[in-house]
Amino acid sequence: MTRRERLMATLRGESVDRPAVNFYEISGFEDTSNPDPYNIYSDPSWRPLIEMAARFTDRIVMCGVPFKNEPPDPAAHLSRTEVREEGSSRFWTTTVQAGSRLLTSKARRDADINTVWTTEHLLKDVDDLRAWLDLPERPSGGEPDVSGVLELEKKLGDSGIVMIDTADPLCMVAPLFEMGQYTVIAMTETELFHRALRKCARWLYPRVEAVARALPGRLWRIYGPEYASPPYLPPSLFHEYVTEYVRPMVQHIQSRGGYARIHSHGRLRDILDEIAA
Repeated sequence: MTRRERLMATLRGESVDRPAVNFYEISGFEDTSNPDPYNIYSDPSWRPLIEMAARFTDRIVMCGVPFKNEPPDPAAHLSRTEVREEGSSRFWTTTVQAGSRLLTSKARRDADINTVWTTEHLLKDVDDLRAWLDLPERPSGGEPDVSGVLELEKKLGDSGIVMIDTADPLCMVAPLFEMGQYTVIAMTETELFHRALRKCARWLYPRVEAVARALPGRLWRIYGPEYASPPYLPPSLFHEYVTEYVRPMVQHIQSRGGYARIHSHGRLRDILDEIAA
């Protein structure tokens, strides 16, 4: 079997010549030649692993799908992001004018480390969440630009497949808070939290449907359910915040012959039935 055949047979639950082996985020397409100090893959120590991934593994390459001809965001003029360099670090400061409240978030990344730390979260309390909910809603629209996926599939040939990568509504809301504050608000302000999830879902669902229609039969990764996995939240809230909001995404994907992979971690035994649902 080719590597692509092995992966697709695995997704369909068919017999394979051997178990597929994948290095997850290491696919062999990492750029080792870019001297940008924030490109960790330029370090020579990465080269043997990247070459091994390209030559031998069953490659699953994560890929987002951008949109073109999108309608304007009515809240764009309310947001501003500044970027500065200091030493070997890069800093982002984002401010959003939400009514009478100025919401602020800050992030940092250090050279040679492939991690962005949020040092200040946009929403600090319930009043910030209410102000964010009152911001003009971003309309969904436009058309998916599938050229990147098709070009990547052409380069992969028989060596692997593309996996379309998308957040779920929870992943669009939870990181707006510091983790501890998120868990408290998610457990004590359920109706308000559902309003936030519904706001994100109204923008997200049409995009998932459009991409599934334009790129049928592909593997997808839906990330974000881990924010509601035990021990962060109880299984009952995993059902409310994940199962009920991810199911429509899975239905769009499967209706076009695609395969939905639900990304999560935590105490999975407690939520396996919800993931299967």
